[in-house]
Amino acid sequence: MRRVLLTFLVLLAAALGYLLFAPEDIEPAAWQPQAAPSSSNGPYAGNELLKSIERIALNIGKGPESVAFETQGRIYAGFEDGRVARFEPDGTGYNMIANTGGRPLGLFVHPDGSVIVCDAENGLLRISPEGQLGVLSMTAEEVPFHFTNDLAVTADGSKVYFTDASWKYGYGHSTEDIVEHQAHGRFLVYDFNTGKTSVLLRGMQFANGVALGPDEAFVLINETGSYRIARYWLKGAKAGTSDVFADNLPGFPDNITFNGKDRFWVALYAPRTPIADWLASYPYLRKMVMRALRILPLPVKSQAFALAFDPQGRLVANLQYDGSDAYYPVTSVREHPNGYLYFGSLTARSLGRIKMPPLPAGIGE
Repeated sequence: MRRVLLTFLVLLAAALGYLLFAPEDIEPAAWQPQAAPSSSNGPYAGNELLKSIERIALNIGKGPESVAFETQGRIYAGFEDGRVARFEPDGTGYNMIANTGGRPLGLFVHPDGSVIVCDAENGLLRISPEGQLGVLSMTAEEVPFHFTNDLAVTADGSKVYFTDASWKYGYGHSTEDIVEHQAHGRFLVYDFNTGKTSVLLRGMQFANGVALGPDEAFVLINETGSYRIARYWLKGAKAGTSDVFADNLPGFPDNITFNGKDRFWVALYAPRTPIADWLASYPYLRKMVMRALRILPLPVKSQAFALAFDPQGRLVANLQYDGSDAYYPVTSVREHPNGYLYFGSLTARSLGRIKMPPLPAGIGE
């Protein structure tokens, strides 16, 4: 018995020593999030509206993180192994159009038929209609992209607005950037006419999804690390300035898309947790947590989660499902003209889709 107790104490001391003193490069900043909205009542109350997500393009590849459409209605997705593929709307007809050799995340079909790709490892890319791969941009202000994330192309095809989630941490290290909370994200624009890349916003908390709004008067950018959606004005008296479009979201926003008419769809990677919000004020404890996460899996709840907002920032849909068979984590939601919502995921082995529910949906249910 004494030997067992001694062994336990030695292991405990070793574990504490590791958590307290193991080398760890992140330097967390203290911050204070707003009190999280309720998940049991109110506008973000739980529901099962995403329980019936249909898996399509099953076992073609892992991690179709983003979903894009072309004018003919076919769908595009990029996979963990670098492939960018095209499918029919029902998920059949797989056709690989290129392999980026990196990790394709955000995709957008350009008016000329090419596919513009945010590759987390290789920058902003273009795949021609013939399948030829080219690099558009890899750096801005002499700072290389480290985590090219998501994008939106203007209707005339002249510009692409995109994010570099973190100039410090690359793909596979998003947790470090979010835990550190030191605002390494950038929002940028690439001009096809000049070939120039410009930085529009700096100091963003893991700059993620991008969506152009009505008449391209503004663009929305998800800040995953701060549970909010920023708005950058492109036209009018506020042009060149930014503000907050939606704040204090109930989860970590990933990609955002616009249906071209009256709503933005926001994918939530995972719901917020009380412990993560509480730790925000304690940088040293967050550093200890990061040490623990070096050897333990990230505790992501198996929950499908998506929201929709109108152009004025009013919530019009709260879609959830937290069963063990949920399609998760949801990293992309896009509304198709055929009446379906399509879902992408960073780790799932399929795309998902569901018939569009009548809106408003799930608010306070």
